[in-house]
Amino acid sequence: MKNFQLNEKQLGYLMILPSIILVVLVTLWPVAQSFYNSLFDYRLNDPTRSQRMLSANMDLERYVDNYFYIDGQLGNLEGSADGEELAVIQQARETIEGFHGELESDSEIQAKMEQIDEMLMNFQPVSDSDLKYSKVDNEFAEDYRTALVSISEELQTMADNTDNEEAAQNYEQASSLLAATSDNILESNFIGLSNYVKYFKDSRMWQALSNTMVFTVVSVAFELVLGLAIALLINRAFKGRGIIRASVLIPWAIPTAVAAMMWGFLYDGQTGIVAHYFNEWNLIPSTSWLLSTSSGGMFSIIFADVWKTTPYMALLLLAGLQTIPQSLYEASDVDGANKWQQFFKITLPLLKSAILVALLFRTLDAFRVFDLIYVLTGGGPANATESISIYAYITLFSQQNFGEGSVLSVIVFLSVALISFIYVRLIGSDLFAGRTK
Repeated sequence: MKNFQLNEKQLGYLMILPSIILVVLVTLWPVAQSFYNSLFDYRLNDPTRSQRMLSANMDLERYVDNYFYIDGQLGNLEGSADGEELAVIQQARETIEGFHGELESDSEIQAKMEQIDEMLMNFQPVSDSDLKYSKVDNEFAEDYRTALVSISEELQTMADNTDNEEAAQNYEQASSLLAATSDNILESNFIGLSNYVKYFKDSRMWQALSNTMVFTVVSVAFELVLGLAIALLINRAFKGRGIIRASVLIPWAIPTAVAAMMWGFLYDGQTGIVAHYFNEWNLIPSTSWLLSTSSGGMFSIIFADVWKTTPYMALLLLAGLQTIPQSLYEASDVDGANKWQQFFKITLPLLKSAILVALLFRTLDAFRVFDLIYVLTGGGPANATESISIYAYITLFSQQNFGEGSVLSVIVFLSVALISFIYVRLIGSDLFAGRTK
């Protein structure tokens, strides 16, 4: 038997296997969960859709509790009604008992209902989800739910048509009870890709995506130019350079939420210093323009982001500048090159790798912007500054719509993945491929 040996390629894959597993667990698994959630009409604020259900289910705790009162309520109505109304009530009781009997014909469901009934009689909560919920046939669930709704509507009609106030009240109570019981039958909320179809037609989603793109492109462009200028400045040898470098990094060191609150006070139309001087210098039409208009809101968040994140860009570019040998500049001085020629012929070509890395990091970070906008403008006015991350947060947590919110989360992931692909494969491909002459 030959000894098992790995070749060099197999050994290489084996060595990076832990990293691949870590990437799958940390990055791809949450995305896969979000994608799975997006396939359901999954809402925590709706009891009938608070679970992901591929098939119909019964909320047995609420059903058993309601059925006990239904039986007594219909019995009371039979004792007080007559004629056509009595016939309707008797038919309703017969229909409900028929569906209930079919439900009890399943021995597993019957055992669960008996256990739940005993717990309810002893005032014990049903905390076990496997006991509380039980799968039922989709056709049975639809028929039973339809029948309960239909009977509820008939009883409500009877309440509206009777002159007896007490009878009307009893009919309305029974109608409400049956309507509530119909909600105990949870139909499957699997909807496939319908959420994606909805959001690809959603103008608010496209506006949020457009706002995010504008914010990303404009802020990163300004940060690149200003960051490169600052990096070139602090890369020079001069007295007090250490203090200047530390001072430049202060905006970046301030937490984003704190910086956003600070800029909110500075932009205030009545007391904001920045709003006051911008208006005095005729840079804005009025002091309230910055936070009360769509264009002013977008300008405000971009200006605040450029102030805060330019030092980060400068730090990345400074690291690249310090890798350029000084001897190249000395040789170009001997050849008679001026500063502009040195910048375009030496600095920029050799700084390309650092620029691409800085652009990649900042573009991804800017596209996922949340806290700056959420604290400063909240996405307003009139959703003019709402980013795709803000929209996803509002849908997920404010509206508690996990299905549709997961769609927006997947869209954010796909957008970030596309940006990474463009930078790494199209723009920065030469960083990973050796160049030979």
